[in-house]
Amino acid sequence: MAATLKLEIVTPDAKAFSEDVEMVTLPAVEGEMGVYPQHIPLLTEIVAGELIARKDGRDYLLAVGEGFVEITGERVAIMTDMAIRAENIDEAKAEEARRRAEARLAEHLEDEEAAIVSAALAHSLAQLKVKRQQHH
Repeated sequence: MAATLKLEIVTPDAKAFSEDVEMVTLPAVEGEMGVYPQHIPLLTEIVAGELIARKDGRDYLLAVGEGFVEITGERVAIMTDMAIRAENIDEAKAEEARRRAEARLAEHLEDEEAAIVSAALAHSLAQLKVKRQQHH
């Protein structure tokens, strides 16, 4: 039996993912990071982007938002504001959200609003990236 990690992804809405996986690739703040079983315990942040969970030799892609990751030898727990499986991403909707956010950022927004719009833009870009990867 190959060693596995319990990958748990929790968003404000729901537990988005909870499965045993062989490896997880995260969009960490420092760049892409691969996590295997028996990883050293670590607490880090993720940015909006693509998360890849390898299970039974297959890669499952998810678009994730920003959040925190707690890694132990046998589990990866992620708290994030978004987690959507590739197959559930609506590309047209994400593209529309991206255009809207970019148009809003072109206006001169207050800092707080700009931060919210930037997060929305990051979310839509992450979804588009993951959705387009899926086709390859």
